[in-house]
Amino acid sequence: MRTANQYYRQRFGCKVYKLSLDGGFTCPNRDGRLGIGGCRFCSGAGSGEFASAGKGVADQLARAKKWVEKKCAGGKYIAYFQSFTNTYAPVERMETMFRAAMEPEDIVGLAIATRPDCLPEETVALLARLAREKYVSVELGLQTVHNDTARAMNRCYDTDVYFDAVRRLRNAGLEVVTHLILGLPGESREAMVESARQVAAAGTDGVKFHLLHVMADAPLAEDYAAGTFRCLELEEYGEILAECLRQFPDTAVVHRITGDGARRGLIAPMWSLDKKRVLNYLNDLLSGYGLLDQRGL
Repeated sequence: MRTANQYYRQRFGCKVYKLSLDGGFTCPNRDGRLGIGGCRFCSGAGSGEFASAGKGVADQLARAKKWVEKKCAGGKYIAYFQSFTNTYAPVERMETMFRAAMEPEDIVGLAIATRPDCLPEETVALLARLAREKYVSVELGLQTVHNDTARAMNRCYDTDVYFDAVRRLRNAGLEVVTHLILGLPGESREAMVESARQVAAAGTDGVKFHLLHVMADAPLAEDYAAGTFRCLELEEYGEILAECLRQFPDTAVVHRITGDGARRGLIAPMWSLDKKRVLNYLNDLLSGYGLLDQRGL
């Protein structure tokens, strides 16, 4: 398997950085169309804690570039619409926003995070048109294939919707990246590995693995405080992650092996705050198994 860093270098011939943006979107299980409160693991920022703040796309891109350039110079960028559901809007609004993000020469493409149930045909057609001009990947927030877990987490769609979305996106020539969370309440190691197996079989081009974080403003914080579940320890997470990675073909691109919970508001697991230690541990473990050398991710 390739890391995202390796994949982007092969595709674009240089280092590529993602610039996280907030398009001002919401979500159908926040605004009442399907539900309220969002998924129980989702923070008030809609998983966009690290998205750049700013009024418009151009302003956000400029701010995000400055932040990257403080740490690393050179390379190109992918505009990443991260917060909430970025295809939950009229097509005209999406096209205006996405084209504004694609316009700068140093932006090589778009990454658009969304829900599988927010991809009507006219939206898929728009994304396919944009992909003929620049690189476009669609990131689907699945998290688990198990409908009982999904209902408990207030995901508000069945897993068959995900499989249909992957099929339609790939038929349209679009690249698909799937998000999975390891450590959701009630899921065994076998259940998490089964999610990975089914996602691989569905034909996703890439995968992002996230450690379950309990954030203070997420509904799941109430369950954690009540003691109804515990978070994974680092060693547990590493072994489950390794088994999940074994389910994917060598052609799959691994975009992330763990997620970052914002320091402010994180309740658990606190070990995840030591990012350097966590990544070093996972890198040693996975490379030792011959699965992935994820330095540079």
